Amino acid sequence: MTIFDNYEVWFVIGSQHLYGPETLRQVTQHAEHVVNALNTEAKLPCKLVLKPLGTTPDEITAICRDANYDDRCAGLVVWLHTFSPAKMWINGLTMLNKPLLQFHTQFNAALPWDSIDMDFMNLNQTAHGGREFGFIGARMRQQHAVVTGHWQDKQAHERIGSWMRQAVSKQDTRHLKVCRFGDNMREVAVTDGDKVAAQIKFGFSVNTWAVGDLVQVVNSISDGDVNALVDEYESCYTMTPATQIHGEKRQNVLEAARIELGMKRFLEQGGFHRVHHHL
Repeated sequence: MTIFDNYEVWFVIGSQHLYGPETLRQVTQHAEHVVNALNTEAKLPCKLVLKPLGTTPDEITAICRDANYDDRCAGLVVWLHTFSPAKMWINGLTMLNKPLLQFHTQFNAALPWDSIDMDFMNLNQTAHGGREFGFIGARMRQQHAVVTGHWQDKQAHERIGSWMRQAVSKQDTRHLKVCRFGDNMREVAVTDGDKVAAQIKFGFSVNTWAVGDLVQVVNSISDGDVNALVDEYESCYTMTPATQIHGEKRQNVLEAARIELGMKRFLEQGGFHRVHHHL
């Protein structure tokens, strides 16, 4: 299991009710097909989840608001299948605090020149909708990525996958807890300097715990667990004579193993991801 299993990316389709229910039904069908194909064929690091169509300002705002408060949502991929008037997106994009990617694609890989008509053109207006969305993103100075290419194109898959990894990393970092031994009082801002700036900027928290708290956990590790870890050491590494059984440094190895197991247990019990000390 990796951190990518803990997250998903929402796939949002922009449209409007101007085209009527039949066109919107086809848009939904196309979106389902594209999302299913990307999930099965694109080797993306985490799952794409199709959300309901965004056809009104309230619907779009609700999607963005829900994305903010869903811890599993790492970001939004937006596809403007038809023309979607971009003023509808202003409130949602203003409040959105998750990574955003505009996927500028078409359902068809090529134009059906023999049968193309206005119905087809109304249904497939990414050129129009994407330009409109691009304008509002630039006008709002909205930080976002843009991937251009057909949804079956391998290069497009790779670029979406790369963005996903960055989006998941950013989201996961905002839940990162770092344990620090021998520092100032926990959660106090005025004495924590750069650790305050780090939490404001990146989201991860760095707090201190007493060495005595760690010592209690280290002392609770059983001899059996210590011996099992030392056996693992010996199977993976060539030990010097001094660190082997009856060697003069053998006790050092046993104590190091006990500290390693105690440190691991302490971090797991506290939900920590990193440890730092300046003893």
